[in-house]
Amino acid sequence: MRIFVTENTAEAQYSTLSRSLAVGDDEPDRNLALELVRVTEAAAIAGGHWVGFGDKNQADGAAVDAMRSLLSTVHFNGVVVIGEGEKDEAPMLYNGERVGDGTGPECDVAVDPIDGTRLTALGINNALAVLAVAERGSMYDPSAVFYMEKLVTGPEAADMVDLRLPVKQNLHLIAKAKGVKVNQLTVMVLDRDRHRPLVQQIRDAGARTKMIMDGDVAGAIAAARSGTGVDALMGIGGTPEGIVAACAIKTLGGVIQGRLWPSSDDEKQKALDAGHDLDRVLSTNDLVTSDNCYFAATGITDGDLLRGVRYDKGRVLTQSIVMRSKSGTIRFVDGEHQAAKWESYARRL
Repeated sequence: MRIFVTENTAEAQYSTLSRSLAVGDDEPDRNLALELVRVTEAAAIAGGHWVGFGDKNQADGAAVDAMRSLLSTVHFNGVVVIGEGEKDEAPMLYNGERVGDGTGPECDVAVDPIDGTRLTALGINNALAVLAVAERGSMYDPSAVFYMEKLVTGPEAADMVDLRLPVKQNLHLIAKAKGVKVNQLTVMVLDRDRHRPLVQQIRDAGARTKMIMDGDVAGAIAAARSGTGVDALMGIGGTPEGIVAACAIKTLGGVIQGRLWPSSDDEKQKALDAGHDLDRVLSTNDLVTSDNCYFAATGITDGDLLRGVRYDKGRVLTQSIVMRSKSGTIRFVDGEHQAAKWESYARRL
């Protein structure tokens, strides 16, 4: 495999972090970032064999198998706290599962082998393999509440917006912070029937909408990064995806705010029994309390953030992003893999 790395950081340096996420006594802990990229690459390559074949369950199963296999080689002692879990009835990468080689630092792990299984099955843009890691005990436990109302925007307006405010007011605050008119804003929203009133409010305020079928991790990152043409993400999406996105936003700056949105009376009761305040607005630092976390993603299909898996004769080409919040480092990694070495993850007919 040949790897080309583009690094965005003040300076490449050895970390002075606490030992909790150090790779080893004599190694820079930034090495962990590359280990995580190998994991998301494996999941993306495995899921990539199913792009456009219309079977999201097969795609997800292949990506889960690959991610779990590669996670066992990572030098850490991880516990899956945001996993495939109850919602997906998954036998692997479930909440509470131990991952890693068991010899490194204690970590919380959030996984999404495919963020956008339907996108993968249909060959639509913005499917990603995603992984986030933080110090043990630092990721929020939503107690099986699978959805939350979200608001994401970039650094300029991070201290101004509030999920409790009317949509129009938040859009005016974002526009003011960015020095533009409201009609120059674009808001990303999941294309769901439940969002029809929200979409109307956004348009009535004068802003534009960009509808996405799935994949609100990529959407949240687009809203937090400059130069993407997206100024905010709004609406109800997955709680696990919100926590994963928070790990990225720790590096990018900006803010993600969320409020639990139980989709049934049973979920609501579980949340109340667990002591959750359903009116509470959770911010980035509530979703991930540690400033020492990593986010890695590899494109499965082409998207706004990354290119998808590509094939060129005997090579498989991938593009990944990895972020480390403590240093503010963002790396883009282009991988060239020998196709023959990945036959065990190939689609079987």
